[in-house]
Amino acid sequence: MKPKNNFSYRIQQFQLAVNPPAQPVPTEELKPYLNNAQLALFRNLQPSEQWHAFKVFNKLKDDGVTQPELLKAGLLHDIGKILYPLKTWERVMIVVTKQISPSLIQQWGYRKPTGFFKFFSVASRHAELGADLISQTGASKELIELIRRHEENPSSNQDASLSCLQKADNSS
Repeated sequence: MKPKNNFSYRIQQFQLAVNPPAQPVPTEELKPYLNNAQLALFRNLQPSEQWHAFKVFNKLKDDGVTQPELLKAGLLHDIGKILYPLKTWERVMIVVTKQISPSLIQQWGYRKPTGFFKFFSVASRHAELGADLISQTGASKELIELIRRHEENPSSNQDASLSCLQKADNSS
């Protein structure tokens, strides 16, 4: 049921990666939510990732979310990707591999993020890496856990904030 596997969603993502908007995400819209350290990390995301995060943030706001930590999570959920920036072809490899053999992502994803395995490691571990990065910025435990858990398979007993974040992420 996850729209992340939806073909049109993937085409949209590919277009954003290849041709992100020329202007950066407006800083004045981020400042009320992110402290200086978090804003600096956000600016280290690739432009397409910044715009994806901004879309998630705006989707949450459009859905009536007002909780600051959940809105911050919308902006910072993929921050672990700054440690190992990916090229477009590497992102394509992740998507294709997930479609052909999702178990390979798991198997290869927990190896050292070098060489051929780098992009699989980013796909598998960016949530954990991002939570560790954000924990160094004075973030709340709630924000850290939302980032750490945002790639978990949805379950009926997960908290409403995580469900909301995943829904916005999967549709943005």
